[in-house]
Amino acid sequence: MDRNYFYQLFLYASAIIFILGNSCSTGDISTNQTGQNNRKLVWFDEFDYEGLPDPSKWSYDVGDGCDLPAGCGWGNQELQYYTKESLKNAHVEDGVLTIELLKEEIKNSNYSSARLITKGKGDWKYGTIEVRAKLPRGKGVWGAIWMLSSEDKYKGWPHSGEIDIMENVGFDPDTVHSSAHTLAYHHSIGTYKTGKVSLPDAGEKFYTYKLEWEEDEYRIYADDQLIFRFVKEADDFKVWPFDQKFHLILNITYGGFWGGKMGLDDEALPSNMQIDYVRVYAP
Repeated sequence: MDRNYFYQLFLYASAIIFILGNSCSTGDISTNQTGQNNRKLVWFDEFDYEGLPDPSKWSYDVGDGCDLPAGCGWGNQELQYYTKESLKNAHVEDGVLTIELLKEEIKNSNYSSARLITKGKGDWKYGTIEVRAKLPRGKGVWGAIWMLSSEDKYKGWPHSGEIDIMENVGFDPDTVHSSAHTLAYHHSIGTYKTGKVSLPDAGEKFYTYKLEWEEDEYRIYADDQLIFRFVKEADDFKVWPFDQKFHLILNITYGGFWGGKMGLDDEALPSNMQIDYVRVYAP
């Protein structure tokens, strides 16, 4: 065969590759995008606006926790007062959500912060949750990305479980923790299950903290590095309450039984956690 035939064949193959390549493009985030394992994007906030967090997606836990059964300090001896719709403590600017811990007198506290929740606006059972974040710094500071039951199917904490996607405390800034809390496994009785990874630049660099949650296990990653895997041991809520809808929580605390374990440093305040995006994919 002559060279012209092969040349035409080459052009045809190149065109096919080009078409297929473009058809696989994810396109804009607002379209029916699929993520890892072909999971469909069902909820997201790209923070592509200015001002307060989007009220159609985020609500607030407010106060010092003194109205809760666990008592003041949100059950952890925390020192901050959580505000509602305060730009000082939670605002969106330049494509990033910033949650800010401040030293200021407010109500009966000397510190203010924000605790954003998706309850009633974003509640999921299984799937992939991704939060791209840069973590706060400062001794006494305790930043967290975590989830609680939206239904309390098995009563309150710890019966209905807790998923800690990311926790980081200021006295150990290079370490990121991921944990599970259930009635059988929780920190109050010293049995909780946890994993950790060293990320010395987590306060200067954004990492994607990711939960992959299935019927019989869940896994947590920082970027693609596995931090923690929790496996369903039995059909018993005491060890696996993760068969119900959960919601996402983003917050910074100050002090507390863990965050304040090695003391406080008010000179490190204000301190903030920045969130580049939140994306949730259905199974």
